[in-house]
Amino acid sequence: MAKGYWIARVDVRDAERYKDYVSTAKPAFEKYGANFLARGGSYHVLEGQARARNVVIEFPSVQAAVDCYNSPEYQAAKAIRITVADAEMLVVEGV
Repeated sequence: MAKGYWIARVDVRDAERYKDYVSTAKPAFEKYGANFLARGGSYHVLEGQARARNVVIEFPSVQAAVDCYNSPEYQAAKAIRITVADAEMLVVEGV
């Protein structure tokens, strides 16, 4: 079974409230086996527009990645995130 990956590109507008998003999302990530591979480190723009924060999260499967996003635990965190950050997020199937 292929692993699933969240890829998120984020511009945080309120860093203090973003901490609330992170702490609220933590139970969902733990429940669905998330493994953070990249989390807001330095980056180099090669093409296109960048966002300030880039995150890659590995899950045991694509289904686990989708289920995490749709879970009540993550939806509570998302409700915070959308008020304090702009983002694009997607799930990619691993090879």
